[in-house]
Amino acid sequence: MNYNEILDRISCEYNRILSDNLVGIYVHGSIAFACFNWDKSDIDFLVVTKEIPSLEEKKELIKVLMELDKICPLKGLEMSLVLEKVCSKFVYPTPFELHFSNAHKEKCKSNIEEYVKAMNGVDKDLAAHFTVIRSVGIVLCGKDIATLFGEIPKANYIDSIKCDVECAEDEIVENPIYIVLSLCRVLAYMRENLIISKEQGGLWGIKKLPSVYVPVIKEAVKCYQSNECFSMDFKLAKEFSHYMVKQIFVDN
Repeated sequence: MNYNEILDRISCEYNRILSDNLVGIYVHGSIAFACFNWDKSDIDFLVVTKEIPSLEEKKELIKVLMELDKICPLKGLEMSLVLEKVCSKFVYPTPFELHFSNAHKEKCKSNIEEYVKAMNGVDKDLAAHFTVIRSVGIVLCGKDIATLFGEIPKANYIDSIKCDVECAEDEIVENPIYIVLSLCRVLAYMRENLIISKEQGGLWGIKKLPSVYVPVIKEAVKCYQSNECFSMDFKLAKEFSHYMVKQIFVDN
């Protein structure tokens, strides 16, 4: 099984469940950036509907993902469902009507009805997802991206990606690959307006950041591109995260 087959099954089932209410399904993340790694990546996609799906429809949408989970990469699927009106006239923080990821599987298993009733609100991450979709997103089905998605203000995108790394100094030991590459990606946008993947962020960092930190970044890129685990003295990694947080939050 590859990610295209999984996405095709999602498209087929979601079209069946949502019918005319479905506006489109849009792939973002590592697949859109052409750097997907089955061992390190998840399958990211956004669902857009005209109206809020019914409770029963929401349950069916989640059940499809739970069933597919057994054939998915380890990091699984990440899905958000939003309304068409927030795509054309962007709202920040962005409202969502349903969400699913690995972090929520146990809640779905224990009580899917309560889960879908509660799983809605606003999510700052969606500004980043929308921006990536406008830049490199893939239409799985539905409306053209340029027709559906309006402009996302730069300030909203910056706030969104900064929120993703605001705890980097605390999290780098537990999640070094993600944090190192995400810090590079955020700074690349803030310095050069580059909308890039984590992998591309790391490659940018190797060229643009102080040489003392290049070993940390190279290790993160190598591990991201393979199934290897991060192996390095974390003292330098922590120094790197401190330097990057200062560049992102203080000096910009």
